Amino acid sequence: GKAVAITAKAEIYPEAEIEFAEAVAHDLGVRHVLVEVDPLALKEFVENPPDRCYYCKRAVFAEIRKQADALGVEHVADGTNADDASDWRPGSRAIEELGVRSPLKEAGLTKADIRELSRRAGLPTADLPSGACLASRFPYGSSISSEQLTLVGKAEAALEGLGFAGLRVRHHGAIARVELAPEDIPRAAEPETRKQIAEAVKALGFKYVALDLEGYRTGSLNEVLDRKD
Repeated sequence: GKAVAITAKAEIYPEAEIEFAEAVAHDLGVRHVLVEVDPLALKEFVENPPDRCYYCKRAVFAEIRKQADALGVEHVADGTNADDASDWRPGSRAIEELGVRSPLKEAGLTKADIRELSRRAGLPTADLPSGACLASRFPYGSSISSEQLTLVGKAEAALEGLGFAGLRVRHHGAIARVELAPEDIPRAAEPETRKQIAEAVKALGFKYVALDLEGYRTGSLNEVLDRKD
């Protein structure tokens, strides 16, 4: 077919996700292209204001658009879905400005709808936990560095190695705030597992490890924003 899958490669994306994207494209017989981007070169990204995602998404999709033009591909689409409209998503503005379409969102498809349709189509992404770039692990206003992104990525990989999925490690300076799926919290509180989590995360450089009793939820760092929109 004429479709081309383009994946942005950057420090903000876990390496495992990029490898998975390559594998899925290969299995589907779709041409796959990687474009290198460096959000850390953007002052607005490093300073991490509430609209950080706008500047990052604009840089990422400008590169994707450039690559698409070079390949003779007229239309660019992303995977934004109907559920994303309910949270603070400044990146959506950047996508619209660049003329990128979001067909899943336009069709009113939610994450649950997409999973069900993916299951019917036999896609390996049907039960894949939701992902988000590693910059989303930092409270607004706290600067982001390459080292911190690596630290958060390693901490999440360590917890996945302990059998947890669909989790986030939020970076609060010396404190790692761990958000697990609510059903996993009882297991995490068991003495032996609790010890393993603390040791694994502290070994990477955090001084304190806190378990968020509300569990994982999308956009938890947006809860501090006072928005009128």
